[in-house]
Amino acid sequence: MYLFIKFIHILSSTILFGTGIGTAAVMVYAHRTRNIATIAAVAEYVVLADWIFTGTTGFLQPITGFWLVYLAGFSMTSFWIYASIIGYLIAACCWFPVVYLQIKMRDFAVTAHKNKTELPTIYFRYYKYWFILGWPAFVSLVIVFYLMTNKPG
Repeated sequence: MYLFIKFIHILSSTILFGTGIGTAAVMVYAHRTRNIATIAAVAEYVVLADWIFTGTTGFLQPITGFWLVYLAGFSMTSFWIYASIIGYLIAACCWFPVVYLQIKMRDFAVTAHKNKTELPTIYFRYYKYWFILGWPAFVSLVIVFYLMTNKPG
């Protein structure tokens, strides 16, 4: 049972991290084109991918993580477990507003594309917030990966 849960945990963490980096990269590239049609299309896919992949794996990670801690007999007060939980919570606290911002940016871009208008000023403000929030989430997950693989005392 332990190896199966560990496999699911590692696979879902890889999907979570990979989707995060992948969607962020294509969103940045689309934004830099300043092409409203490109931004609208990419934002639609990014929102969908985030819900399908990041949402499901983000839900699985704590379940499989706590299950592994239980199966392996680790103490919940171990530094690496406590620090991993904090890092994961930081990433999650960044992700929820990021999802909201992505949905709003998608809506602004789709509307601007349909109406053949420029992107509203608020789109650029939301993009800035989205970009800024991505960094603590990214760094936190890198730290969590380190803690999971090295289990420092």
